[in-house]
Amino acid sequence: MPIVTIQITREGTSPEQKAALIQGVTDLLSDVLNKPPALTFVVIQEIDLEDWGVGGLPVLEYRRQQSQPSAASLQSDGGLQLDSQRLDEPGGG
Repeated sequence: MPIVTIQITREGTSPEQKAALIQGVTDLLSDVLNKPPALTFVVIQEIDLEDWGVGGLPVLEYRRQQSQPSAASLQSDGGLQLDSQRLDEPGGG
C-alpha cells in the first residue's frame, strides 16, 4: 500500500492539474512497481510561499534573484551559469 505525498507551493494549482498528478503517480507506481491502483494513495499538500525556501532563501526572494539577468545567464553552448559556476560542470549543481 504505497502512500505518495506531493508537496507544491500554493499558487493556484487547478483541480484538473491535481487530478492529473494523482493519476500520473498512480500509473507510474502501477507500471514500475506493479502496485494496484486501488491500494495507492496520493496526498497533495499545498504550502504557502512564505513557508517554502530554496537555496537558503524564501522562495519569493530566490525567484527574484534568479530573474535578474546578472544572477544567471545562458551560455552560447546551452549551459547555464550561476554567478561563476556552470551547472553542467562537475560539482556545478
